[in-house]
Amino acid sequence: MRAFLFPGQGSQSVGMGKALADASPAARELFQEVDDALKQNLFRIMIEGPESDLTLTENAQPAIMANAIATLRVMQREGGFSLSDKGDYVAGHSLGEYSALCAAEAFDLGTTARLLKRRGYAMQEAVPVGEGAMAALLGADIEKAQALADAAAEGEVCTVANDNDPSQVVISGHRGAIERAVAMVKNHGIKRGVLLPVSAPFHCPLMQPAADVMALALADATINPPLLPVYANVLAAPIADPDDIRARLVEQVTGRVRWRESVAAMWEAGVTEFVELGGKVLGPMVKRIAPDATIRSVVTMDDIEAALGSM
Repeated sequence: MRAFLFPGQGSQSVGMGKALADASPAARELFQEVDDALKQNLFRIMIEGPESDLTLTENAQPAIMANAIATLRVMQREGGFSLSDKGDYVAGHSLGEYSALCAAEAFDLGTTARLLKRRGYAMQEAVPVGEGAMAALLGADIEKAQALADAAAEGEVCTVANDNDPSQVVISGHRGAIERAVAMVKNHGIKRGVLLPVSAPFHCPLMQPAADVMALALADATINPPLLPVYANVLAAPIADPDDIRARLVEQVTGRVRWRESVAAMWEAGVTEFVELGGKVLGPMVKRIAPDATIRSVVTMDDIEAALGSM
């Protein structure tokens, strides 16, 4: 069995999508469709920067999605690839869940781009700059990370945001609590804590204003049954019902990204091959969760040709 994976925030870089667009009319067409949907020249920001503009959450989120779906579009148009024929599940890390749903045709491309633009802006605006923070805990499992977060909170928000793999957990919350947690890592048997260069404390209760925005946005969005079941971040389980998808995407704004559990559940369900489209971030995490799995990252035209030849 095979699952297709879609990366989350942090996988953006200036120049993303350029080589694909230069080589493929299908990719150029997709990037133009995203620009038209957003009424902005996002693709120019993707290929030219500046990096500060691309890193803005409201730009980074639709850009990462566009890059991943462009990779899929090239495979479909130029290689006759069918996601429903070649895959059993889709999953994405945080915003990547929207990419996964777009790939599975639960959302159309324009809807996905607009939802991610709104999501990115709402998450950016939910907490005043400087009040929140996130930190990666290296050498931490979920139990150690939770104990540290509880100890550091002291009445503030400090919670596990991303359970990425057996050796990396991300915490999120008020800046004071996160800084306390970083200072306390050694006391909890954790190798290192690193403050992340993010503009807001994602996937924690401080994001409730953004969740409210997305509840309204998703209420108006057309969601079709996906071609393949999608593993929901907040459940670490597959869903396919449009109303269920809508509810889980709202919960996801404040809820934990249960990536480790999701990959483990897919492996237990019989998935032995994981294919990441548009990034090379998730593959190493998957390998730490399911060491015997086959991992493939598809980013370049050469990657696409190799993938098409092997599936």
